[in-house]
Amino acid sequence: MLSEFKTFIARGNVLDLAVGVIIGAAFGKIVSSLTDDVLMPLIGAVVGDTDFSNKYMVLSGNVAEGTPLAAAKEAGANVLAWGSFITALINFVILAFVIFLIVRQANKVMPAPDAAGPSEVDLLTEIRDSLKK
Repeated sequence: MLSEFKTFIARGNVLDLAVGVIIGAAFGKIVSSLTDDVLMPLIGAVVGDTDFSNKYMVLSGNVAEGTPLAAAKEAGANVLAWGSFITALINFVILAFVIFLIVRQANKVMPAPDAAGPSEVDLLTEIRDSLKK
């Protein structure tokens, strides 16, 4: 079992995947910072409030208006944290767009795979025709 595990880890694609996950996690933090520290304050300035993370709607429970989201949750209120959702949605759109750009560029740079040769049926037909001659 240990030798199989070593073989599995030694595969190139497993190492590539590990590197991709690590870089992806770091890139995710960059996108989160861009959204939280740059975009959301700009959007908040246009809308009139600078902190979307504390935007929520109380579904049940008694919470004083203006209470931060964390304090509302601690008080046991059932809240719909739409501000956090908007922030996460913007994070996703930015991340998905950047991944799209990377894949698009990689497809332009990488050569197209060789055209597939004849199918098995075509080869067998050719062999049969050759044998008939």
